[in-house]
Amino acid sequence: MLSQNVSFRNKNLSRGIKEWLDVLPFIGIGFILLAVFVIYPQIKNIYMAFTNYNIMPGQVSPWVGLLNFIKIFHDDNFLLAFRNTILYGIVTVPCQMIIGLVIAVLINNLTRGKVFYRVMVYIPVITSWVVVSLIFKYLFTDGKEGLMNFLLLKLHLIGSPIMWLENTWTANLVIWLLGVWKGIGWVMVIYYAALQGISNDIYEAAKIDGANPFQMFFNITVPLIKPTTFYILINLIIGAFGVFIQVMLITGGGPLGTTDVLLNYMYTTAFSDFNFGYASAMSVIIGIVILTLSLFQKRIMRYSEDNPY
Repeated sequence: MLSQNVSFRNKNLSRGIKEWLDVLPFIGIGFILLAVFVIYPQIKNIYMAFTNYNIMPGQVSPWVGLLNFIKIFHDDNFLLAFRNTILYGIVTVPCQMIIGLVIAVLINNLTRGKVFYRVMVYIPVITSWVVVSLIFKYLFTDGKEGLMNFLLLKLHLIGSPIMWLENTWTANLVIWLLGVWKGIGWVMVIYYAALQGISNDIYEAAKIDGANPFQMFFNITVPLIKPTTFYILINLIIGAFGVFIQVMLITGGGPLGTTDVLLNYMYTTAFSDFNFGYASAMSVIIGIVILTLSLFQKRIMRYSEDNPY
């Protein structure tokens, strides 16, 4: 009996080892790709942040310690880029959430055409950032050539063309409008999915009690989608720190660097000024901020699941 048990265990062990050997090549390939394209670049980037990195082969990259990090907090251009990134988040995140939620509720209440309207609202999300950035740049081109100025002049709403991209705040406004327009569809889809999880019986009971649509929205819908709201909020904030392409293509950071955001300034520092060590230090700080937000999101989501109301 004992020998049979030992034999059975040996067979199971052999089978388990064979299964692991079968999948090991695939795991190994995945790990190699992860190491080459993720782990090594991250380690290299952190090392570069503590050096005055010289990109030329064979050249020495002096170790400067925390000097790059100290310099960041005394760099007016970095602080301006940080301010613009924060402003981008402050403006675009609430607008995307509010408009996306309203559209999701309106589509959810339709009896026909739900799929059509969902697709139409979601199209900007899957459209290339490059394409829509160039379209917005054309729409808000300075002078009479821009479509927006052309329409405003034809409607006699302005007396002379607005120099959209030559003024700091109007240039930022164009970037914000693009961010809101492109992100609404994603928010709508997430909220729409959350609304499907709310039972119709709750609304029917509220109607019987005399609740109007606004009361049902604020007292039933909003509390029940609270976990989804936290999820969307944190993801949009993280996304705000990733704003880059539209700034590069619409304003290039101008006029005079006043529309620079963190990633745009970091890119310019690395590939225009060739100050790779300083740019790496910026990326480390941005990475820490995003990691902190991600951990905060997990905590908030866990709290929301434990306290749904």
